[in-house]
Amino acid sequence: MYRAARAQREIQRFLDIGPVQVAELELDDGGVLRPGPGSPPVTHGEVFVLVRRGGRPIGTLLGLVPEGADPKTVLLGLALRRSASGPPSGPPSGPPSAEAGPGSGRGSEPGPGSGRGSGRGFEPGPGAGPAHGVAASTATAPTDPHAGAPIGPHGATSPIAPAVAVPFTTVVVATRERVEKLAQALDSLLAQDHPDFEIVVVDNAPVTDATRDLVERKYAERVRYVTEPAPGLAVAHNKGVESAYGEVIAFTDDDVVADPRWLTELTAPFTADPGLGCVTGLILPARLRTPAQVLLESHGGFAKGFTARTYDPLDPPADEPLFPFTAGRFGSGASMAFRTEVLRAVGGFDPATGAGTLARGGDDLYGFVRVLVGGHRLHYTPLALVWHHHRETWRDLETQAYGYGAGLTAYLTAILVNRPGLLPAFLARLPRGLAHARALTASREAEPAADGAPGGHDARNHAWPARLSRLQRRGMLYGPVGYLRARRALRGAAR
Repeated sequence: MYRAARAQREIQRFLDIGPVQVAELELDDGGVLRPGPGSPPVTHGEVFVLVRRGGRPIGTLLGLVPEGADPKTVLLGLALRRSASGPPSGPPSGPPSAEAGPGSGRGSEPGPGSGRGSGRGFEPGPGAGPAHGVAASTATAPTDPHAGAPIGPHGATSPIAPAVAVPFTTVVVATRERVEKLAQALDSLLAQDHPDFEIVVVDNAPVTDATRDLVERKYAERVRYVTEPAPGLAVAHNKGVESAYGEVIAFTDDDVVADPRWLTELTAPFTADPGLGCVTGLILPARLRTPAQVLLESHGGFAKGFTARTYDPLDPPADEPLFPFTAGRFGSGASMAFRTEVLRAVGGFDPATGAGTLARGGDDLYGFVRVLVGGHRLHYTPLALVWHHHRETWRDLETQAYGYGAGLTAYLTAILVNRPGLLPAFLARLPRGLAHARALTASREAEPAADGAPGGHDARNHAWPARLSRLQRRGMLYGPVGYLRARRALRGAAR
């Protein structure tokens, strides 16, 4: 009876989560407010805002626009007050890291001349130290080697020649029967300001000709089409690696909209640092229209904050005791790039990992760790932005929770199978790693102020249903088995 009643409360809480608008706010030139990509104009209600200065992402806030108030006035006033006051009190806020839990810290402040507005401060992200807020974000942003540019559509930078040299790049997009989303992704990639790149679409285990028809009909000579008959995201990515001509290979998903400077910002660090093997970028939600999308972003989403950071295997970070095995802190597969020779040298991605395999996921995390243990640095930059379309239903969330758990332990198994010399280091970190996994997957009752809104980085006070927590943990138990089954299936197919 108790479990049934708890499940009913969780379902009702999920259904009560309301939509959150997504918008972009440029602070320069008196303030410019635009809806997020594919979103309608901003109106009253809760708004998740990416704040830019000079076109560069510097933070996020969650604002409440009262009915009848001017959204730009309320949100600009909130952002400027945060900027002037520095770090907000309470837990840090904004979109949390994928390795972090949910949170809120929502407050209420008057919007100038327009009633009252509420909002969270800016979240500079992991590695920023104790300070959080616009001042901290702005101070750390110049750690990237290049500056922003004039504002263009969607508050992004205009397509102008980059200020720094960038390598010739191959962009790989793996896809399977999602032509509508793929078209949006390709349109945004073709609008990049990067001066020298190619796009390769890998059609993974297609059952129709829809993807081929789209590429040939709409994109002709601008996009190269290849097929990979074996199912699995890592297999598809490896096909892209084989097909690439670029000095750098960038990967993104078929359900994103890339900011016009995404590719420039993602690849310029390779020119600045010859020892760099991988670069990852910022991923924000394109829409928060359904309870599932809001809950996923609250629990972690894909964002890693607004502070650039470099991970060096020769100088392990003191604040990452599980390094390099907590690869979820480094980035996600929707916004990542590798130096081509480095990725090929480590053998690409393990084909027994990734969505579409029995392992369920973990291919991107495997790639990050293989590059690091190979002696190459990994850099995270918040200037390389893509907007991701989160999954929309409760069933999607259940599948995703289980898949994330499975992918986590599957990639760890893959690393140890392929690099058995790492086993002593892994075992030394295992007790702390298990505690980390328990905290990461813990179910939570929400604080009243946290319901229905994206949470804060590392502040675990937004609801996370017990059903999803159990699925994550079951996935973790399954991951090693799934990986070994996937390897066996690959060997059988090769005979």
